[in-house]
Amino acid sequence: MNPTMVAYGYLAVAIICEVIGTFFLVKSEQFSRLWPTLIMAVLYVISFYLLTHTIKTIPLGIAYALWGGLGIVLTSLVGLFFFKQSLDTAAIVGIAMIVGGVVVMNLLSNSVGH
Repeated sequence: MNPTMVAYGYLAVAIICEVIGTFFLVKSEQFSRLWPTLIMAVLYVISFYLLTHTIKTIPLGIAYALWGGLGIVLTSLVGLFFFKQSLDTAAIVGIAMIVGGVVVMNLLSNSVGH
């Protein structure tokens, strides 16, 4: 199997774990609820563990930009749909800029392993 595809698979799961972990961060109610806090911690550890495997193949800056950027977008959607948090125009424009940056980086940068 292609190592780059495996690395992107690790990265995708790392992002998903980070986003779900952040969902449980809210549910932990400032660490006052045991189970959501424990689930959050386990998911964050898994996320960082998978990120360490990702950066064996994908450059750190690229991997972290994807992890952070896509994490921000997905976490914003979790806030919108699960916690009924609204996004104003400036937030939507900012998120669109993040998505644009990730797309430009992946399509045009020579730093990204394809």
